[in-house]
Amino acid sequence: MEAVAQSSRLPRMIETASSSTANSDVIFDEDLIRRYDIAGPRYTSYPTAPQFHENYNERCYRDNVHDSNGDLIPRPLSLYFHLPFCAHVCFYCACTKIITANRSRADAYVDYLVRELHMHAKLFDEDRHVSQIHWGGGTPTYLRPESITRLMTETRRSFRMEGDDTGEYSIEIDPREASAETISLLRRLGFNRLSVGIQDFDPLVQTAVNRLQSYEDTAAVIHAARDWGFRSVSVDLIYGLPHQSVAGFSRTLDRTLELEPDRIAAFNYAHLPHRFKSQRRIDDSKLPTAEQKLALFGQTVEQLTAAGYVYIGMDHFARPDDELAVAQREGLLHRNFQGYTTHGDCDLVGIGMSSIGIMGDSYHQNVRDLEEYYRRIDAGRIPIFRGFQLCPEDLLRRDIIMSLMCNFRVEFDHLERKYGFRFTDFFATELQKLDDMQEDGLLQINENGIIINPLGRLMVRNICMVFDTYLEQNQNTVFSRTI
Repeated sequence: MEAVAQSSRLPRMIETASSSTANSDVIFDEDLIRRYDIAGPRYTSYPTAPQFHENYNERCYRDNVHDSNGDLIPRPLSLYFHLPFCAHVCFYCACTKIITANRSRADAYVDYLVRELHMHAKLFDEDRHVSQIHWGGGTPTYLRPESITRLMTETRRSFRMEGDDTGEYSIEIDPREASAETISLLRRLGFNRLSVGIQDFDPLVQTAVNRLQSYEDTAAVIHAARDWGFRSVSVDLIYGLPHQSVAGFSRTLDRTLELEPDRIAAFNYAHLPHRFKSQRRIDDSKLPTAEQKLALFGQTVEQLTAAGYVYIGMDHFARPDDELAVAQREGLLHRNFQGYTTHGDCDLVGIGMSSIGIMGDSYHQNVRDLEEYYRRIDAGRIPIFRGFQLCPEDLLRRDIIMSLMCNFRVEFDHLERKYGFRFTDFFATELQKLDDMQEDGLLQINENGIIINPLGRLMVRNICMVFDTYLEQNQNTVFSRTI
């Protein structure tokens, strides 16, 4: 059955890649990339996390939930669960994580997650359904099967979930911590999307970052997901790791394409050993140079678009028939703390240590220390320690930045009707700053709006930064490179 599925899919990819529009979605210009490759936000939110403050607390969150319940058409809900535990440390990792071989610690953590889940559930009207769930980490499948089952069962008891598999219920998978039995359990519990970590298939690279993971183990997990009817499989790669070369990473890309994922995220490794202790174990002398890293990125763009994948933006590629690609073509794509999504109409509830959520016109984040997280739950408190309430101008600028990030364009008329202003007058300074980018061919500005050209799509973060009024306040914040 698997051989038939692969052979029937491959010709469609080749046909798509040979079409006249396949490679016009993004253009890789090495000279322009060098000029625009500066540090800047990734815009999973606007304003970005450095603007969060502790004056926003649990009481603010409760008030925002109350207001959200009162909306004429209440928004659906998205639930994010942060599962921080891992059996082994990956040296490149910058996530909030806890490395331990003692799996009973994760069982205890699930007890607290369930208690927090119940606190949130009491705040929401019963008719608000959950259209999206995401388990991130850490390694969610580090949990014992009993704990996985318990957490998903309690979620169904606490919230109104979709009963017909139309919800987007996803989980991050480490193939070293999953098996075909794990995949079948997840599907039976209602998960229908997988995000599989790969990073690189080269054993030398894997050894250097302490993540030994065979192609066979990875393929087994993905094939099991196909057999069990998962609606989508995405994979994560990282370029810029020690010992990587264009030829070697090209082989990883080839092997990844053999697995036919629906989505591919190829992330730029940011080496910040002063901030992330585990990165100090990486030998700096083995990292690719800036020139080599740029070549790795160029090879990734060329190889994936040639295989028929659409460049969605910000390191993400998708098959042309994937929901992300369809939503982008229709101008309906959104972006939040989990990345690109078709569920931008949701209120996002963050559950677990360090998790971030969105409630109405506000952001909220839980405490990042495990013991403090436990103390607040024991005290009967939702463990929110900071957040941000957006003002009307923040909402306007967020709409602009998210439209650029997701759909590569801004329509003046739509925003003018929504906010009651004249775009070219209010943003005269910003439009003047975009003139140089227009001369470089990155974008077009006309009487109807701003359109990012294929040449400028890789520089979308730079374009968004023009509309970010908080950048001057964040001069001491360390951001990743924009490209």
